[in-house]
Amino acid sequence: MCTFWRNILRFSILAVLAAYFTGIPVVAQNPDEGVIRLDVSLVLVDTTVKTKAGQIMGELKKDDFEVREDGVRQKLEIFSRDELPLNVALVLDLSDSIGPFLGPLRDAANTALAALKPEDEVALFTFSTEAELRVPFTNDKSKIAQEISAFHVGGATNINDGIFVAAKYLLNGPPRGRRVIILISDDVGTDAGGQGTRDIVTETIAADAVLYNLKIPGYNPPSTLFAASMIPGLVNIRRVTEQTGGEIFDVKDVAHLDAAFRALIERIKTRYTLGYYTKATAAEGKPHKLDVRLASSFGKKGHDYVVLAKNGYYVH
Repeated sequence: MCTFWRNILRFSILAVLAAYFTGIPVVAQNPDEGVIRLDVSLVLVDTTVKTKAGQIMGELKKDDFEVREDGVRQKLEIFSRDELPLNVALVLDLSDSIGPFLGPLRDAANTALAALKPEDEVALFTFSTEAELRVPFTNDKSKIAQEISAFHVGGATNINDGIFVAAKYLLNGPPRGRRVIILISDDVGTDAGGQGTRDIVTETIAADAVLYNLKIPGYNPPSTLFAASMIPGLVNIRRVTEQTGGEIFDVKDVAHLDAAFRALIERIKTRYTLGYYTKATAAEGKPHKLDVRLASSFGKKGHDYVVLAKNGYYVH
């Protein structure tokens, strides 16, 4: 394909994606009938594929993927990698157990934020006993860094509300890009908050967001760990990441925090975006099941390779 037509194709794809993320009805042309269709529903699925050994498969093509909605294979109309801007909801644990690690965490966060593209936007949330929005979406990463540098720790660990509040914020905002929630915590909850795992999964999927978890060291004596194990209703973070297509980055040593944070950002930036038009409507009022896999020539999903993608979606 010559450069001219390649640029035309790329522009067309980005135009459709821009329309989707700004709320403008998507316009699609049927080449067989020569007519324009309005108000079609475009479903976008962010996807990461890894080999059995855990290596990222970064050179895949559109024809290598298969997407099924409620068991029915869909025709992929959109395929890109790192073309869309990111909307990152950074959710930071400020409970007592994080105190000894807050300094290195600040440094790592500043380094990782610098790796984002200028058009990427970040919103900052914190939680201890309560969860709150500290900085609304902005592409000025220095605002986020300045806010983080002034934080102090204290209180319980209400991870449930931390994730839920961020997902709700994304759900209620205009869709301006690929939505990602990054939870930074030692993952030892001491307060179950007001939402359970099922509600958190539902809210996150409804917001079309992916949850990533940077699990950092925390100061948790045996008495704290035992008490946390006895609290009912604490969010199952692994389940939320799996159902939304995210990952857990487990940092055992604070010396590796900076590298892990940068690796997480790179992982987010290099996901494939797959898109298709669905016949589903909001009037149905139900979630739709998604299954993303590679063509049969790549072997068996879950055995020869691993796909990280959300397993369902809602029509808004």
